Amino acid sequence: MKIVVLDGHVLNPGDLSWDGLHELGTCAIHDRTPSELVLERAEEAEILVTNKAVLSRDAINALPNLKYIAVTATGFNVVDVLAARERGISVSNVPIYGTRSVAQMVFAHILNLYHRVGDHAAQVAQGRWMESEDWCFWDYPLNDLEGGTLGVIGYGRIGRAVAELGRAFGMSVLATTRTGAPVDGAAAEFVDADEVFRRSDVVSLNCPLTPDTEHIADARRIGLMKPTAFLVNTSRGPLVDENALVEALDSDRIAGAGLDVVCVEPPIEDNPLFHAKNCYVTPHIAWATAAARGRLLQTTVDNVASFISGVPQNVVN
Repeated sequence: MKIVVLDGHVLNPGDLSWDGLHELGTCAIHDRTPSELVLERAEEAEILVTNKAVLSRDAINALPNLKYIAVTATGFNVVDVLAARERGISVSNVPIYGTRSVAQMVFAHILNLYHRVGDHAAQVAQGRWMESEDWCFWDYPLNDLEGGTLGVIGYGRIGRAVAELGRAFGMSVLATTRTGAPVDGAAAEFVDADEVFRRSDVVSLNCPLTPDTEHIADARRIGLMKPTAFLVNTSRGPLVDENALVEALDSDRIAGAGLDVVCVEPPIEDNPLFHAKNCYVTPHIAWATAAARGRLLQTTVDNVASFISGVPQNVVN
């Protein structure tokens, strides 16, 4: 089998091994593939592996040898899955690999917002502690998670893991989900999205991006939040109306935000979130721990091997 990896660098910048894929066929691995080179590099491929390189209907129809597409992610919107199905091309994804890693990042943002660890460390580095008249100082309110309310929008695998960590910190959990309260629903109080925004001290967005969830955190819902509340988004940037969030932050309508995603990635230079008050943005790394990337790569290899053996797994089309 002729295997082509279109954009392997983010998944494996050099700390993992492609050996498992090489064992399955003749393998060409490209760190990145701009759109104008997709057809050239994929021309002879029977199996394509992609993360963010787009495989449109036109591209799929222009590749006569193509039999299988492996997406190295959970989301597969970069592939026209209907066009692939019409051609009899299976498309697979990796549905589970980074649940705990993403939940960990949610709480990295929450703990930073509650303690301003980075801000206080920067003040120490600038000499503030040495100049202090007292044996300690703080520039921001310091709060306990215990006794607070964590609101989880989306109660899938990641949402449940976030809720579990919240309960471990002594928080009560509100949740909303499009599928209704699950069997373990006693672990959270299930309410509608408005109620989650209205009652929570922290709102964590952990739902997929769909037409129904785009801008789920819009001006109206952000306006429902407590002025002391925080918004955290580690899912998809367009879940948040960025202009509405900036306005709420800069007017002290809410206390802060922690974001691992933005609407356009890489971001545009003048994204107003970068200058908003009490807004902390990380570069879409919640998924990217070494352990999570290792699981992602191994499952991708397993997906390709399963297709070659005639029993494809994790097929999305």
